[in-house]
Amino acid sequence: MPEPLTSTATLLVGLGYLLGSIPTAVLVCNSMGIADPRQQGSRNPGATNVLRIGSPFAAVLTLLGDIGKGAAAVGAGILAELEATHLALCALAAVVGHLYPVFAIREGGKGVATTLGGCLVLSPALALGQVTSWLLIFLTTRISSLASVMTAILTPLYAWFLRPEMLGTLTLISLLLIGRHARNIRNLISHHEPKL
Repeated sequence: MPEPLTSTATLLVGLGYLLGSIPTAVLVCNSMGIADPRQQGSRNPGATNVLRIGSPFAAVLTLLGDIGKGAAAVGAGILAELEATHLALCALAAVVGHLYPVFAIREGGKGVATTLGGCLVLSPALALGQVTSWLLIFLTTRISSLASVMTAILTPLYAWFLRPEMLGTLTLISLLLIGRHARNIRNLISHHEPKL
């Protein structure tokens, strides 16, 4: 049974949400003279869309920034010596911030990179499983969204083996990611999802 949230944990969960709300893709594109990713391509402020409308360099910066948000949220919890279940809540908060940012609730991203960043700090072995799954599926299909959805489906399985105390929170994160990909899933079923 997890301990109730302390005042410190509550503050750091709030910090995680604010970190997740940082619009990395928008900041990168604005600084590089690239069109707002929320208004171009798939209209998703994430690395894949930035790659389509901008440049590989901009996409890498976006990816690293989004990973960094999740990692920083969990890292702050580690510095404060939060227990494992509360660290997982910090990761969840960062993902929710990315999906539904305080600055623009309806203009968040898909949360995949931010989830990875949180998991990198929570459990490097789990993150390795996520990266391996994503790469194998993407290299086989060339469809980023399919790789992301399948990795989200597999994440609770990895958590069950590697960090069972975080299973509930990581499952919730996975469900949020799958829900965020609803349109992509419909496109996959109808064979209209673009390849990269």
